[in-house]
Amino acid sequence: MIPTLAGRVQTRVFVLATVGAVLTALLALVLPVSFADAYLVLLAAAVVGLGWEVLYHLLMQFRWDKDWPTLFGLLTGVPEGLLLWVLLDLGLVPGVEGPLTWWAFAVMFAAVWLGQWLFVNGPMRVLFVRWRLRGGRVV
Repeated sequence: MIPTLAGRVQTRVFVLATVGAVLTALLALVLPVSFADAYLVLLAAAVVGLGWEVLYHLLMQFRWDKDWPTLFGLLTGVPEGLLLWVLLDLGLVPGVEGPLTWWAFAVMFAAVWLGQWLFVNGPMRVLFVRWRLRGGRVV
């Protein structure tokens, strides 16, 4: 499957809204972060991620197969997480009120990122067979 930009965006939003929302709720129970702040960080990750999708799509145009190797898809979480942390640290994410420690953010971001990556590369390929055939589009 060669994902289209629309497919990548739809997949990201769908997986963050399902798998990401469940993992965020579970992590908010054990981490020193309020549910409101946890979901605002998840929303900020979705918004920042949409910008990254455009950048990744442009970069993929230079690859002969127009797609990332699977490991690159996992490692793209590093620059996304760093950018999101900088935005949070500078207070540029509106609505986040409580103090968010770097380690709580790192645990939350890494767990949600890994969870969504595992879901997209495992169960989603089985549960949504047409997703693979339609360039990653969910709808």
